[in-house]
Amino acid sequence: MSILRGMNVLVTGGAGYIGSHTVIELLNAKHDAIMIDNFSNSDPEVMFRIAKITGQKPKIYDGDVQDKTLLNKIFQENRIDAVIHLAGLKSVGESVKEPLAYYRNNIDCTLSLLEVLKENSVRQLIFSSSATVYGQPEALPLTETSRVGIGITNPYGRTKYMIEEILNDLLVSDPEWAIISLRYFNPIGAHESGLIGENPKDIPNNLLPYISQVAVGKLDKLKVFGNDYDTPDGTGVRDYIHVVDLAKGHVAALEQFKASDKVDVFNLGTGKGSSVMDVIQAYEKACGKTIPYEVVGRRPGDIASYYADVSKATAELNWQAQKTLEEACADSWRWQSKNPDGYAK
Repeated sequence: MSILRGMNVLVTGGAGYIGSHTVIELLNAKHDAIMIDNFSNSDPEVMFRIAKITGQKPKIYDGDVQDKTLLNKIFQENRIDAVIHLAGLKSVGESVKEPLAYYRNNIDCTLSLLEVLKENSVRQLIFSSSATVYGQPEALPLTETSRVGIGITNPYGRTKYMIEEILNDLLVSDPEWAIISLRYFNPIGAHESGLIGENPKDIPNNLLPYISQVAVGKLDKLKVFGNDYDTPDGTGVRDYIHVVDLAKGHVAALEQFKASDKVDVFNLGTGKGSSVMDVIQAYEKACGKTIPYEVVGRRPGDIASYYADVSKATAELNWQAQKTLEEACADSWRWQSKNPDGYAK
């Protein structure tokens, strides 16, 4: 069923990198956004930036999604039509080092949220999943019917897979739920205004913010984790999607909720793989500088290559990525060069 404009949407992790861009696109589409974030990997300054971009300052609750008392307060104080669940720890490498923290946080906060949704009779949920649920690909490109759950190489990906299984079990128990799982590929870039972007608290775990900090002089050089993969230039290949395109995918999904006994799954990517060296070259063009790098050993949990088949999202959500790798790098550089220390004043 198609949803009319003007939904009230709770966005968990709404002040984060993907969350902040999603809130902007929700507001642009004439929805209202209510946010919850514990600011463990985000900054309150983002709220002022969202207001500057959109002319609106969404309501935000400072707290953890595992806090059911706070969640119930949010539902008592606001009419919530649907939830976009983005909150969670998200670093592949960190999850290998700290698996218990990832299992505890990502699964617990989802269970708490689902329990409160059920108590408050809200049954429309968009879940922030990941292409990591596919594990080691049997074939490329990856489709929504590709094998999942086998050969997942890191705890982060396993938490996403486990949560998808929890959501499917929930739908079996109560088919009045309408749940969409969006399997993200690799979000990059920043808002074209240069006002919001990726703002890692420590040394970045992801490629683009690391390159950005090398370009702006905060880090000396990029580490390329392996150049002996079975890929065109030996470096890892990923499907890099502009974060604004990804955010717009959530808005498109909001308007396609339907009750079912199974989670409706969509890949959100570009359908094209780019290597680490492709990204370095695109960023050098964007910033006009040489990005120094050194090749080191492979990183635990990484795989050689994956990219999406996005035909289902195009057909059913009327959505597809519009922005190129070059545009994403240009927007990333605009954000980083204007904000060399992120949101710090």
